[in-house]
Amino acid sequence: MKYSIQLSDAIHILAYIEIFKNTDWLSSDRIAKSVETNPANIRKIMSQLRKSNLIITQAGKPTPTLAKQPEEISLLAIYKSIEGNTNLIQVDPKTNPNCIVGANIQEVLAEKYTLLQRSIEKEMSEITLDSFIHEIAQLEIEKRPENRTIVDEYL
Repeated sequence: MKYSIQLSDAIHILAYIEIFKNTDWLSSDRIAKSVETNPANIRKIMSQLRKSNLIITQAGKPTPTLAKQPEEISLLAIYKSIEGNTNLIQVDPKTNPNCIVGANIQEVLAEKYTLLQRSIEKEMSEITLDSFIHEIAQLEIEKRPENRTIVDEYL
């Protein structure tokens, strides 16, 4: 089963942009080093975030900024900017219609998956970027107290 890590990377990018705002560390090369991916992947994700009005960028200048305050950016908004309106779990469309299970499983799963999707989206809408940034800041001062001045405003 293939899974996407782009949501994790998008959250990483948004947190990085907020924490390192007003610095010279906002190039796609620099962000790519933090995410441990290539700059082209960072630019692709940032393009999706820009199209969803989560970040503001300027051509030729590595100065991305959040388009909203971190507490106004929900996990659901980030997810939809990356994955669109794709559900988190999908029903297999190819089952054997001549089998008792295969002929009926899609309908049964679709109903349950719809309930789960609504529940997950509700939870995701209540989790905001600032909660991720706050926890990053807490963990950073536990691991490297010398960086407290960088993350202090997020504690």
